[in-house]
Amino acid sequence: MLTRRVIVCLDVKGARVVKGVQFEGLRDVGDPVALSERYEREGADEITFLDISASADERATLLDVARRTAERLFIPLTIGGGVRTSDDVARALRAGADKVSMNSAIVTRPALLTEAADRFGAQCVVASIDAKRDANGVYKVWVKGGREETPLEAVAWAQECVARGAGEILLTSIDRDGARTGYDLAITRAVADAVHVPVIASGGAGTAQHLVDGIVTGGADAVLVAGILHDGVTTVQALKQVMREAGLPVRVTTASVAA
Repeated sequence: MLTRRVIVCLDVKGARVVKGVQFEGLRDVGDPVALSERYEREGADEITFLDISASADERATLLDVARRTAERLFIPLTIGGGVRTSDDVARALRAGADKVSMNSAIVTRPALLTEAADRFGAQCVVASIDAKRDANGVYKVWVKGGREETPLEAVAWAQECVARGAGEILLTSIDRDGARTGYDLAITRAVADAVHVPVIASGGAGTAQHLVDGIVTGGADAVLVAGILHDGVTTVQALKQVMREAGLPVRVTTASVAA
């Protein structure tokens, strides 16, 4: 069985890490460089930076922060937010990113996925999907930071993203974001069963058991965590300990062994 990854997400705005609930009510939680170093020491497998405002100025700030972070990190770094062209992907990779996440822009112009995959390789291309269940129980894709609904159905869109060149799917449940009630296992499983690339479960992690459920029940290859780490509710090594006890293979670090 493949090693299961714990990915720590840092939502970055104005060179600071922020966190909210359902993409709203943002509050400052710290310095992205310092937090990245801390989470790497705790055993995080990857770090994801998301520029949640995505203006040109914010994107430039994020790339500067990413550059300073990448100089200190040994684990993979993903950058997302405001990426609209393959040249934007190139800038993110030059800043030190290993992978680049794209969301709104690929809904507007799906060919961007193919352009990026052809230019840099599918392993660098992450399709980020923000999904929310509508009144009829259909999971629709939302864009622009969860502010605008699209006609796209989440599973079908995930399949199209992979067909166009995405090497990974970052699937976030808007309904569960920041709620700490667990990942939306239904949509996670549906997407995981429908595509042949790794799926990252995101939105709703509140306990270590939620991470286990996201992988065992939801079928995710990796789990993304944010708020419970930022607020000191738990640590990466504590989460991984529970995952190991549940029989999931996770990367062992000195910090996680000490825990």
